[in-house]
Amino acid sequence: MNIATKVQPAAGGDDDRPLYEARRKIYPIAVHGTFRRIKWTLLVITLGIYYLLPFVRWDRGPNAPSQAVLVDLANGRFYFFFIEIWPQEIYYLTGLLILAALTLFLMNAVAGRLWCGYLCPQTVWTDLFQAIERMVEGDPRERREKLKHASRAQRAFEAAAKHTLWLMIAWWTGGAWVLYFADAPTLAMDLLKGQAPLVAYLWIGILTFTTYVLAGHMREQVCTYMCPWPRIQAALTDEYAYNVTYRYDRGEPRGSLKKTEALKLQGLPAGDCVDCRQCVAACPTGVDIRLGSQLSCVQCGLCIDACDSVMNKVGRPTGLIAYDTETNIDRRLKGLPPVHKFVRPRTVLYVALILVIGGIMVATLATRGSEGVAVIHDRNPLFVQLSDGSIRNAYTVRLVNKQPLPRRFAIAVEGVPEAQVEVAGAVSTVEDGRPVVEVGPDQTYELRVLVSTHAKLPASASLPVTFHITDVAGGETSAAPDHFKGP
Repeated sequence: MNIATKVQPAAGGDDDRPLYEARRKIYPIAVHGTFRRIKWTLLVITLGIYYLLPFVRWDRGPNAPSQAVLVDLANGRFYFFFIEIWPQEIYYLTGLLILAALTLFLMNAVAGRLWCGYLCPQTVWTDLFQAIERMVEGDPRERREKLKHASRAQRAFEAAAKHTLWLMIAWWTGGAWVLYFADAPTLAMDLLKGQAPLVAYLWIGILTFTTYVLAGHMREQVCTYMCPWPRIQAALTDEYAYNVTYRYDRGEPRGSLKKTEALKLQGLPAGDCVDCRQCVAACPTGVDIRLGSQLSCVQCGLCIDACDSVMNKVGRPTGLIAYDTETNIDRRLKGLPPVHKFVRPRTVLYVALILVIGGIMVATLATRGSEGVAVIHDRNPLFVQLSDGSIRNAYTVRLVNKQPLPRRFAIAVEGVPEAQVEVAGAVSTVEDGRPVVEVGPDQTYELRVLVSTHAKLPASASLPVTFHITDVAGGETSAAPDHFKGP
């Protein structure tokens, strides 16, 4: 039931219009053309990647998972082909999010809402659901005829078939998502046998429900009312950005085909728009592009295909609706040739930021070591004076081995005169006066390290100290700074 809040009429008035407009269901017609083919191609590519990527294998050697893309929450790892991200490297995720935002800004500066029209998950799944609806129930015209002539049994069967297909796609959408968090073939078999963890079924249920509701029922309401991007992108565009545009300089004054032909024969102004409303009928959000830029328009280009097909039928040039800029429309009205300014300050800035941030991320990935060390000084006590007069500090040291094989690390300390290093409570050996600890493959190892010295320290000593670890076999090193406290 739709409930609308009524506006209280002003004194002496009779305004009884609803404060909120009731939803008008939109059933876009099928169109054919360049942009429809682009959308089908991108739909197949993006959904193919999403559904199949968990099953792609990548050999990382022994003791490492072989799934190409894996979010291993249990062990705190993210694997992307040859890249492995550890929890302490979360800044790479931050960099990726910044790059994604800048790419979105650049796309908007060049050609409006390209993301919304072609790549947004809501657009892609809604497109698929609408295609299934047309395949089962027919185009809007056929559905209207069925309401008059088809039996209730036929309509019920088609509705059941449509919703069953929707639910199957929604279920596989949720199922594919959880496969990114565990070994995909193993988890898929466990799901089929009913032996998967409860949390997997829970998330599949949540994503099945949301996909079914958002793509099957809410559709354009998500883009118009729930998504913040239409509000944001308006502040990021300018008069040189290409957007799906009704070229009113050519289309107006509009009228029926007979009327405009008659006006042209009389030498009177007449536009190319024949007011067929096919652009509106093809729009998945119900927008009339002839009214100008609107919040609900996702810039999908289907109205371009619909209009071009009509122009071809009536023998008029295509491109009445096309990607165009506000500047070029104004220039044509003044009799000036169009200009194309893809290179301008904002696009240069976005490209420069993308290259700089991307370059920094690539450089850090290429030069990062496969080992690491972190040190935390004991807070209480800061130091201990032993019976032999030496001063001892205690540290918690965490060693990191990012290779898929076990490694032995020698620990040394620099900055404390006559320092003696001892590993407490851990299995270690001593080589060249340095304690050596083994760390398992792709693991971290926490140990307690005691550093003591008999050397005389300055009053209220706080000496900078550096912990060095060295791979005994390979020679790779890593270091971490701290302080040595004294009386």
